[in-house]
Amino acid sequence: MSDAHARRVQAQFGPSAAAYVASTSHAGGDDLERLLAWVRACRPGRALDVATGGGHTALALAGVAREVVAFDLTEPMLRAAREFIRSRGAANVRFAAGDVEALPFRDGAFDTVTCRIAAHHFANVAAAIRQVHRMLRPGGSFLVQDILGHDDPAANAFITEVERRRDPSHVRAYRGSEWKAFLRAAGLTVIDEGVVRKIRPWDEWTGRTRMTPEALHALEAFVRQAPERCRAAFDFELAGDRIASFTDRMILLRADRD
Repeated sequence: MSDAHARRVQAQFGPSAAAYVASTSHAGGDDLERLLAWVRACRPGRALDVATGGGHTALALAGVAREVVAFDLTEPMLRAAREFIRSRGAANVRFAAGDVEALPFRDGAFDTVTCRIAAHHFANVAAAIRQVHRMLRPGGSFLVQDILGHDDPAANAFITEVERRRDPSHVRAYRGSEWKAFLRAAGLTVIDEGVVRKIRPWDEWTGRTRMTPEALHALEAFVRQAPERCRAAFDFELAGDRIASFTDRMILLRADRD
């Protein structure tokens, strides 16, 4: 990715590392359980968790795989993930920093690669998936979860603006058809897929990114003034003059290397 986008991501996530470790929406849920069921079916020896964030997925992998590498662009996030994972007693996780578009590992080094709730920050998803393909041994599996782009262009533009106001490192969410095209183009075959819904408590979601009161007020005004169909597409719940929550749809995909 470009140096400018890398700096944007690092500036966004470095100071928020502890908040992402504490995030309930990243720590568990039906989505993580679904991903883990796929991991168990793959029975990986070595697993790579790309854009590990607070380390929740890497920790879950540690209970299944012989060895896990937790990989992230942002050093403070990796330090927070290391402290969290070590505190849970997992000794088979090591940590590495770098760019997902230039993964610093040998070809075919991993049985499984995971990437959970992160790809919407990637400047070039297609390039990242090509790197994932290179990392996987033949027959290896890529398990990915991310927020799902909406088929309604107006609703999609609305939620993209919400995401970018809350987090300037957000790039975009992709539709299921786009994800499958990325995977096919990289030489991966979709084996399984699903969609889950994840409720986002507003105060927790906006609080993680350290929005200023002025920016938060402007974002809430933008949401309240948006067309009803756009808010309804994401189940925005209003509580008086405040926003209580909204709901993300998340796509989950398992794609194998031939």
